[in-house]
Amino acid sequence: MEQTTLGSHLQIKKTAKRYGNKQVLQEVELEGKPGEFIAIVGRSGCGKSTLLRLVAGLEKASEGGVYIDSEEIRFIHPDTRVLFQDARLLPWKSVLENVRVGVKDGVIQKAEKALEQVGLSSRASEWPGVLSGGQRQRVALARALAGNPKLLLLDEPLGALDALTRIEMQQLIERLWTEQKFTALLVTHDVAEAVQLADRVILIEHGKIAFDVRITLSRPREHDSGFAYYEKLILDRILTKEKPESPSGNTGKNDNYTI
Repeated sequence: MEQTTLGSHLQIKKTAKRYGNKQVLQEVELEGKPGEFIAIVGRSGCGKSTLLRLVAGLEKASEGGVYIDSEEIRFIHPDTRVLFQDARLLPWKSVLENVRVGVKDGVIQKAEKALEQVGLSSRASEWPGVLSGGQRQRVALARALAGNPKLLLLDEPLGALDALTRIEMQQLIERLWTEQKFTALLVTHDVAEAVQLADRVILIEHGKIAFDVRITLSRPREHDSGFAYYEKLILDRILTKEKPESPSGNTGKNDNYTI
């Protein structure tokens, strides 16, 4: 499979979304640089999954717009792939043929390469129904990667997995992102997962970006005091809406936190 050398440049410009009289998102401004990994967190109903669907082109903004490489998105971009919580595999197709669905030109060798990257080459001829939940998600990830995406959108893809499988999938996603350098946008309710994977963590409250935390920990990340600081910083902001002190004792005057 061809390797992506540079991810998409993502721009969300004063974007709002309404459903009837209900305002879900309002004047969201966000820029993702090529190859950046951004995680979006927030309480249920805050609008984070809605924002992801707008970026995917699955829904249209009520105001403003979403741009990928300076092109306004009105439909799903050919260089964008989405990984959902449900693997959404086709039960009447083999594992390999499910992955092949994601290949733009249908070349089976590209599907085989993607399946190899997620460690499931030996299951290529099997049916999705015999796989575990974690294996099905690996197949879904392979299907997304087989399209050689420049932007990968992840909508709580690990939420239904057991703890050990979730860790393994986090490591897999991080490794593939490091190798292929696509831009990644992850929606998750798990703050530790966001800190583990992302360059930046975005918090959405009441349909707005409340703050933008840049994670400066080296990779691979250990659950040490630095990791705990970021996790507490974000959790405290979600739970109390107060800004915890930085390690230096300064509270800061803005919502962009960096050690």
